Amino acid sequence: MALAVRTASWWARLRGPCPAAAPRGSAARLPAGLVGCRRHYSSRDKEKIDMSTYPVESIRNFSIIAHVDHGKSTLADRLLEITGTIAKTDRNKQVLDKLQVERERGITVKAQSASLFYNREGVNYLLNLIDTPGHVDFNYEVSRSLSACQGVILVVDANEGIQAQTVANFYLAFEAQLAIIPVINKIDLKHSDPERVEKQIEKLFDIPVNECIRISAKHGINIEKVLEKVIEKIPPPQFKTTDPLKALVFDSTFDHYRGVIANVALFGGEIQKGHKIVSAHTNKRYEVNEVGILTPNEQPTHKLYAGQVGYLIAGMKEVTEAQIGDTLFMYKQPVEPLPGFKSAKPMVFAGMYPVDQTEYNNLKSALERLTLNDSSVTVHRDSSLALGAGWRLGFLGLLHMEVFNQRLEQEYNMSVILTAPTVPYKAVLSSAKLIKEYGKSEITIINPAQFPDKHLVSEYLEPTVLGTIVTPQEYIGKIIVLCQDRRAVQKDMLYIDEHRVMLKYLFPLNEIVVDFYDALKSLSSGYASFDYEDGGYQAADLIKMDILLNGNPVEELATITHNDKAYATGKFLCERLKDAIPRQLFEIAIQAAIGKKIIARETLKAYRKNVVAKCYGGDITRRMKLLKRQAEGKRLMRKIGNVEVPRDAFIRVLKRQSDK
Repeated sequence: MALAVRTASWWARLRGPCPAAAPRGSAARLPAGLVGCRRHYSSRDKEKIDMSTYPVESIRNFSIIAHVDHGKSTLADRLLEITGTIAKTDRNKQVLDKLQVERERGITVKAQSASLFYNREGVNYLLNLIDTPGHVDFNYEVSRSLSACQGVILVVDANEGIQAQTVANFYLAFEAQLAIIPVINKIDLKHSDPERVEKQIEKLFDIPVNECIRISAKHGINIEKVLEKVIEKIPPPQFKTTDPLKALVFDSTFDHYRGVIANVALFGGEIQKGHKIVSAHTNKRYEVNEVGILTPNEQPTHKLYAGQVGYLIAGMKEVTEAQIGDTLFMYKQPVEPLPGFKSAKPMVFAGMYPVDQTEYNNLKSALERLTLNDSSVTVHRDSSLALGAGWRLGFLGLLHMEVFNQRLEQEYNMSVILTAPTVPYKAVLSSAKLIKEYGKSEITIINPAQFPDKHLVSEYLEPTVLGTIVTPQEYIGKIIVLCQDRRAVQKDMLYIDEHRVMLKYLFPLNEIVVDFYDALKSLSSGYASFDYEDGGYQAADLIKMDILLNGNPVEELATITHNDKAYATGKFLCERLKDAIPRQLFEIAIQAAIGKKIIARETLKAYRKNVVAKCYGGDITRRMKLLKRQAEGKRLMRKIGNVEVPRDAFIRVLKRQSDK
């Protein structure tokens, strides 16, 4: 009792009344300083909403899609304000962007959902909004979000017009047969030209000019029209509450206290606390602890009904139990599983290793939890003689890789070594022995150590992408030269209007994976935009390049490259190694070799004592004798000396080349 009194008085001095001292069920809120203290306050204490008052006919599920920085998150903020979901203040910026990395970079990385309540002509509507990322690397998030929707708002910048990702997102929605509402944003800008953008939309997407809505999300102009158009044009979901439960898991997060929180879209039936459900993927049974909607914070409800989007907590403690794309159904009422999602195809691979091997298990746990939230990352165990035990991770692009690494550091406090990105190659085997060993005639090569010799292979294949570039016409010449330097083949060229051109090229993925986007932005003064999709594999003249130190190959530094780029790559690696390896008492030859042929070399000079310092005159033969004896000693030392490449030198050579 004395302890409780002391605690209450301490709270009163520090923050106000102690939540522990408040009567159970009262409206005492946890002070801002102790948000993580869930013993005192949880979502269970909130008043539950009755979702049965929103029949299927009054539900609209929609996403906001657009190119990067065209105002998706700002429009989402205004929609949340106008429907009274959040209070209207000047601080409402990127409300749905909850991750630290999103706020720092000003981009959306994770698709976030929110339920809005809107009254129109006396009818209460439930609008389920999903804000999606705009960058090509997070296309998988967009396609997942569209599976829970019946329509989209396509936002286009009135100043920049249609960009590469606008085209890609339009076709994603078009192929999913969703209703599309075109919205032209930023009409308040000085140089905006909505008439030109309307003509672009009509020419490229065949949407009449009179269907476009001109808005300013920043100043809240015409936002009501967008909501009215959503209700008029987007159809309600065609699902029934009387059907058996069928829930699609389209996203999930991990909570240290409550386990896995699954975001679900109900394609039939209803669900409430106490229901026993089964996962179609794992066949495990769970009891539902809590259901609710996101407004955008978690808001518990009594039930969720068919056509609604919300979250559920069912005591899933392992991160592997909530597979994105899984179907949940009622125990003893099995249903045909939903098709789920086509698994994301990684385009870029990189090795990830803990800075200190004692942190291996902590990093493993962090990776498992983060890949639950970002299921597009593929993880395979790997080990390196230089860097120890680690993983080879597959990402959808370079920005995806950087954001994933940043989230590891910020959310899990993990410091890692990330190696330079590579792409997956293929080899068509001609050797019957190898075909029998692998059990197939075509193998995928992720690590250069697995690269088979040329005489065992009929052909090598490299991944390609079909790239779309939208640019002002004055930069066409420079961009075509850049694409030709990257071994790209032009497929199409279309004038969107008198100022903008859309180019389509088939690129080898290896040529665009590191710095193509930066080079494109630099050449076009930031005006060109780039988007790509998988283009399959094509035959290529690939070779494995080894790095030799005094004639001995260093397995960790071997790379796969195209024959045309071998010299430039070899020279760069040799120069980088020369800067990274500490000098020895003997000379070190750093060489890049293809088979037996040396294509590049750098020499790391030896430390040498000034042996002629004591000669202060006399015959020249005395000097020559001393220098000759020193040279013989250095030669002998080079024969018996081993070049030990220190770990930090490996890290400097293998890691991302951003510090060039």
